[in-house]
Amino acid sequence: MKTHKKVKIRERILAAFTSVLFFSFLLIGILTSIVSWLFAHGERGYPQIVGTPRILGATGIMQLILVCVMFIVAVVVTYFLAKSLTRPIEKLGEFAQGIGHGNFEPNNFEFREIELEKLNLALNKSVKQLGEYDSQQKTFFQNASHELRTPLMSIKCYAEGVTFGIMEPKQACETILLEADKLADLVTDLLYISKIDNITTAYNYTNANLCDLLKAAAARQESVAEKNNIRLIFDFDATPVYLNCVGELISRAMDNLISNAIRYANAEIVLGCRKTADSIVLSVKDDGKGVSSEALPRLFERFYKGADGVHGIGLSIVKSVAEQQGGRVKAENAANGGAIFTITFGGNR
Repeated sequence: MKTHKKVKIRERILAAFTSVLFFSFLLIGILTSIVSWLFAHGERGYPQIVGTPRILGATGIMQLILVCVMFIVAVVVTYFLAKSLTRPIEKLGEFAQGIGHGNFEPNNFEFREIELEKLNLALNKSVKQLGEYDSQQKTFFQNASHELRTPLMSIKCYAEGVTFGIMEPKQACETILLEADKLADLVTDLLYISKIDNITTAYNYTNANLCDLLKAAAARQESVAEKNNIRLIFDFDATPVYLNCVGELISRAMDNLISNAIRYANAEIVLGCRKTADSIVLSVKDDGKGVSSEALPRLFERFYKGADGVHGIGLSIVKSVAEQQGGRVKAENAANGGAIFTITFGGNR
């Protein structure tokens, strides 16, 4: 691969402008010399103007001095012009280097050039998003470490109890298995939410029947619902409801919503799938006691656990899936009791 010598922008501007000036003045000089020669010698048969050579000689010297002065002035002006254009670019370059070193504070630069101002606004927007993402990731790993440590400590304590003979082995093993299952579920959810957040992950979009996806999710949760004496009721449109989406992600979101509803329902859960004039709505409604006013605004925060919550990731996955698929999720208390969770695609936001 051919490499090129690296030069600064101001040097390229200065070199280009200087070259243009040089050749312009050279051309002017040549033309002036030709005209001067014609005036000095004239054509055969025409009389010479008295004193013409002397006048042209003085004029030529003055022109040469003037050209030199203009050349020097043009070079100086070009240098400072190039410097004024490249200095803002250098400032933006230093700002970008700071981002690479973890400085996510937006700058307050102001540029007169429209293009540089637009570039700076784009960089500030990006650095703000990177700062928020960095903060979220730090919080995520702190909370994940805490959530992973809890079941691991329980497993360790019960294992030590069996080892030193201070716990009944069968009971201790049952607790260890239970905590191991919780740990496995937590790790699965952590990996899944990491996959959703990864912008480089490739998904296969299909025109999926949302009613079928919701029925399949209900079937996967049916045994748990029956164990808790809870009925699953379907409230679907008469015709199939299709959406261009990633069926795997939608299915996981519905699994989490139904599983969450089973934890709080008294006797039944109503699953809805309907299409309006400008939107599609998936809903899960339970007949429990509803959500407290304190918990309602924080339900979809990662690692936030309400009453009887497990590890606080399930509903955050629902939110991530909904937003990744171009929708939005909402939780509210029903007028006749219980909680309603809806995922809406389309419509006014």
